[in-house]
Amino acid sequence: MAFKGNEGTKVTLSEASGWTAAYRRTIQEGERIAHFFGKDKINEILDQEGCMGIRIYHGIDESSEKILILVGADANEQDMTTGVIVERSVGCPPRCPGKNDLNS
Repeated sequence: MAFKGNEGTKVTLSEASGWTAAYRRTIQEGERIAHFFGKDKINEILDQEGCMGIRIYHGIDESSEKILILVGADANEQDMTTGVIVERSVGCPPRCPGKNDLNS
């Protein structure tokens, strides 16, 4: 198989809110429920030659916080580990949007 750049499926707000609610039921109050990455960093990954999309890894940082690591992936489904790798997202909490169907 090869990545074509159109992988993924659009979902409804109802589906997404159900999944995020299910996740929130599995964590302790105050644990991270979302991550924000700015478009400049996302575009920096996507603009790499041969990049077909972004693979997201789960990790735990030196403070024992759950984190996400973003890396480009090429058409051969390989991580572009010599390119741009992004973390240090803006976490929610503490920086959360107002209440909406995805977070409350």
